[in-house]
Amino acid sequence: MRGSACAVTPRSNAIIKPPDHRAEVQAPESGGIGGWFFAADPDRSFFEQTIFWAPEALPTIVPVRPTLLVGSHTYVRLDLGELKDSQLQQGPDGWHAVLHLRGVEHRIWFKEAPLVAAAYVVEFPLDRDFEFRADAGRRLWRGLNGRPQGAPLHALSAHRRRRVALALRASDARRDGATYREIAEVLLPAQRIRERDWGTHEIRNQIIRLVKTGFALVQGGYRALLRPRSRKK
Repeated sequence: MRGSACAVTPRSNAIIKPPDHRAEVQAPESGGIGGWFFAADPDRSFFEQTIFWAPEALPTIVPVRPTLLVGSHTYVRLDLGELKDSQLQQGPDGWHAVLHLRGVEHRIWFKEAPLVAAAYVVEFPLDRDFEFRADAGRRLWRGLNGRPQGAPLHALSAHRRRRVALALRASDARRDGATYREIAEVLLPAQRIRERDWGTHEIRNQIIRLVKTGFALVQGGYRALLRPRSRKK
């Protein structure tokens, strides 16, 4: 299914050149998600590098392709010629780009090399992720038009974000040799539990669950955070 179109005019057959220092890609175990994943530097934080994902792993990536100009005045401008090296990456499945529009990140995917200037259409397969891709496409279109983009359908709740953060802190502390009680004293300082009550206290069980969740996230479970939960009526 084709969605709304984005364009840059006039059309050009010039291909955007890849950065000379782009990272090599590799295909580790996908954990059932499928697709290829781009290499990332484990010694650098998420905020210091751009992480690229295959559409199979991150369903909110918008797939686009060039199209003929028809009524070019109706198209909005998708300016790929001004992308920085860190915003464009070539992978085994095509080309990936990360755009920032009015402070909001958008990810798009080209099966073939993108052109410097062309009209583009978005294509959404009628699969289980259709509504999330359609929402991502709508937000991209609004951003390109300078309009408020709103919150995405897949946004994590504040409660889930806090739990993920606590789980990662708990698992890191446990890996460093901290006891469950020591972890509880740091993560939940408001909870004062007597030593004799600790062995059967619910807080102890809560910390153990957090540690297990953190370990599961580090060992590949974090990929589930990339995939929006199904919206069931």
